[in-house]
Amino acid sequence: MLVRDAMSTVVLTVGPAHTLRQAAVLMSARRVGAAIVHDPDAGGIGILTERDILNSVGLGQDPDREPIHAHTTNDVVFATPTWSLEEAARAMADGGFRHLIVLDGAEPAGIVSVRDIIRCWAGTRAPQPV
Repeated sequence: MLVRDAMSTVVLTVGPAHTLRQAAVLMSARRVGAAIVHDPDAGGIGILTERDILNSVGLGQDPDREPIHAHTTNDVVFATPTWSLEEAARAMADGGFRHLIVLDGAEPAGIVSVRDIIRCWAGTRAPQPV
């Protein structure tokens, strides 16, 4: 089975100037654990995860004032749609993260999460968020 079989193709994309609260509201509404951050000034594509938001709040930072760019991971490991799920799982385990941005060429094609991989391996597929 390949990454394209498991990935979510409807992704949440946010800008670097949005606040963490704005991102959290959007992520909660879409029921996703990560958002793609498009930031041409920081090298293009990054990722913001629920863990990034949780860490900021845990440090006592104000989510209404904290810009996403201060919490974005820009050193991202990208998958391709033709990676096997084993390759994706290995990259996640080796890197200690739960989401991979999937690129088709230079453009994001989706996101695959540990949950997506488990659902495929377990034989169930949840509906994609809208």
